[in-house]
Amino acid sequence: MTGERRLSETLHGAPPEALFAVGAVSQYAGAAIAVALFDHIAAAGVAWLRVLGADAILVAWRRPWRHRFARVELAWIVAFGSALAIMNLAFYLAIDELPLGNAVAIEFLGPIAVAAFGSRSRRAAFTLALAVGGVLLIAEVQPEGSARGVAFALLAGTAWAGYILLGHRVARFHAQQEALAVGMVAGAAVIAVFGVPELGPALDQPTLLLLALATGLFSNVLPYGIDQVVMRKIDRYRFAVLQAMLPATAVLVGVVALGQVPSWAELLGVAAVATALALSDRRTPIPEVVTG
Repeated sequence: MTGERRLSETLHGAPPEALFAVGAVSQYAGAAIAVALFDHIAAAGVAWLRVLGADAILVAWRRPWRHRFARVELAWIVAFGSALAIMNLAFYLAIDELPLGNAVAIEFLGPIAVAAFGSRSRRAAFTLALAVGGVLLIAEVQPEGSARGVAFALLAGTAWAGYILLGHRVARFHAQQEALAVGMVAGAAVIAVFGVPELGPALDQPTLLLLALATGLFSNVLPYGIDQVVMRKIDRYRFAVLQAMLPATAVLVGVVALGQVPSWAELLGVAAVATALALSDRRTPIPEVVTG
């Protein structure tokens, strides 16, 4: 039995909740590595290297040049990849100024809004209001100068909403993984103007460069691959409920890896967002997380 086949059987045999937890920890462990790198490389530079690292892995794995996309498909793929890259960039700019758990909670306004406006039910309106209340609580208790961080987190949430809407279209294409690889090439090109000028220190220190590229593996490739396995094992609503773990996981990683101890008010705000995620409407669940 090959190693790849053995790994596949192990993943498919594991409980979906455990797999999702592993993916969540991987995603925000990558973010914690990024925060540690901000002392040496600007956030925009780390964000670009994250996208580049994830894309290098996906291109080597899927070899998208073997598949030909129609022009209209390429247009959707480029838009999708651009939204993904902008989301990554804005998120890293946010966690450069905000605690990790707070930035993640604020960013979740994007997918929650998509779910709420998609279903237009009273329950969806309540969950959106609950999430907004939680975000306002988080934003209000931040120290002076956090307005930029909140704005970047809101931009990340907006890009996430765009990623969801565009991603549903791209998901209908026959070669989904290849489309993701091509989209991330386009996304890396879109944010290169922000990231490339910030790479000076990384080019002189190979260890920093490798760590920055590794954030793509931990925050993009591994969580995305695990999500695909989990979604084949459970229904979309149950998957949406599991997403409520993500803000709490981000807070935990922030405490353990970065020493970012939240106040009670901040914890209450994160809990409100997590509750809104868990209560999201059955008919319009929160789509999968690829970045965060």
